[in-house]
Amino acid sequence: MSKVRFRVIAAVLAAVFLAAFGTPRYTASVQAAEKEVVLRVCSWEEYIDEGGWSEDEVIDLESADIFGENNMIKDFEEWYLDNYGVKVRVEYSTFGTNEEMYSQLTLGSMYDLVCPSDYMIMKLMSEDMLEPLSEDFFDKNKEENYYFRGVSPYIESVFDENEINGEKWSRYAAGYMWGITGMLYNPEYVDEEDALTWNILANDKYFRQVTIKDNVRDAYFPTLAILNADKLTDADFVSMPDYRERLALIMNDTDSATIERAEEKLKEIRENVYSFETDSGKSDMVSGKVVANLQWSGDAVYAMDQAEADGLELCWAIPEECTNLWFDGWVMLKNGINGSDAKKQAAEAFINFMSRPDNVIRNMYYIGYTSAIAGGDSSLIYEYLEWCYGAEDDDEDTVEYPVGYFFSGDSNDSEYIVTAPAEQANRQLSAQYPGEEQIAKSAVMWYFDDKANEEINQMWINVRCFDMRSISGRSWLIAAAVIAAVGLLALVFAFRHKIFRRPIPKGFRRAD
Repeated sequence: MSKVRFRVIAAVLAAVFLAAFGTPRYTASVQAAEKEVVLRVCSWEEYIDEGGWSEDEVIDLESADIFGENNMIKDFEEWYLDNYGVKVRVEYSTFGTNEEMYSQLTLGSMYDLVCPSDYMIMKLMSEDMLEPLSEDFFDKNKEENYYFRGVSPYIESVFDENEINGEKWSRYAAGYMWGITGMLYNPEYVDEEDALTWNILANDKYFRQVTIKDNVRDAYFPTLAILNADKLTDADFVSMPDYRERLALIMNDTDSATIERAEEKLKEIRENVYSFETDSGKSDMVSGKVVANLQWSGDAVYAMDQAEADGLELCWAIPEECTNLWFDGWVMLKNGINGSDAKKQAAEAFINFMSRPDNVIRNMYYIGYTSAIAGGDSSLIYEYLEWCYGAEDDDEDTVEYPVGYFFSGDSNDSEYIVTAPAEQANRQLSAQYPGEEQIAKSAVMWYFDDKANEEINQMWINVRCFDMRSISGRSWLIAAAVIAAVGLLALVFAFRHKIFRRPIPKGFRRAD
């Protein structure tokens, strides 16, 4: 039989076979798998479960046991191959600040998927650097679309309400972790009434016993709240129909006069606080070095847990003026994806894998922050909340703590009311899932334009460093006279002691 005739017969038999039994499930994908997809992901340090849990760390929930055996990246690579028939290799790297990440991008670093904070997401959107999420990503009928099927109704509404250049955040970003800012305090030394206002930062009753964050945005926000405290706590203002919009405008005011007032108040705060800090506030609270600390909710939970292990009780307060609502979210970079359908599919699948309820719990357990995912049809995440904070059967002093606004969109939903120890109303539970009345007084900090950034950054330099403008003309004259006098004395000394000598001609060496 000739080779040509053999191939014809083989083709006919293959066609008959396919007609009878159908196409193998991953025929096209297996062919695609011959070319490995490399997904470059960049996120915050220690912001994803690394696995390696010990046996006593198993989270035994009613519906399932949660256990982090492998690194989450390795689990994703295996899951992607199983579900898509394509081999993906994740190149995972980290950054320490939003500005560091942005600097990497402007210097030419190439990533496909990054996880910046709210204002940086807005900046990247405004600069047209982001790849929009695909229409398929929002299809709730697809089982693997864990993000859109499980995102909290509250978080979804925030992402839909906020826009940049007429486009919603939700078109480009998927929430990962979220939280608020407040005051972590030691109730043995700090009155709750004092902790419930941002003015504790300037309260000389706690001179050198309070810390504030060492970055301009987290310092500027409470300062604006202090400056506008009377208005922000006015009942008529709070009851206005457009209260949230007005609150956002006040807490994002970058008028030059406002920045100048904020600088003066921050200088006052600088003289009162123990320190400006980024990460040491948690340990300073646990060790007793300070008694109150402006803190992010997730780090506050960590500090309260650590203190509790040492037999110390710390508490959490959300100031009555308002609180800063912040998010970290996954976004795809346009120059990274670069029109590649394979990369975009892998990037969106990564977001969905991170949003699968069991993985959400693993990441929350490892990080300590609160996921943007409520779980949708899955009860796992609510079960985890109860596992962490639910009261024991023999607990007598308990409270009914509603979290329906986050899980179902209805704060009165009886299915989402946690019976918790009474102390949790101002401790870990209220830090991870603030009450609806408290969260209603929250504002997102926007990104600032170049002019505002320049003024605010200069203000921060003046606060954190020596402000040259504060030196009077008379002081400058005195300083100049002193410098001139010191210079003259130095010259007299030099000549008297023959320090100035004739130069040594080339080729000669002075004998010792």
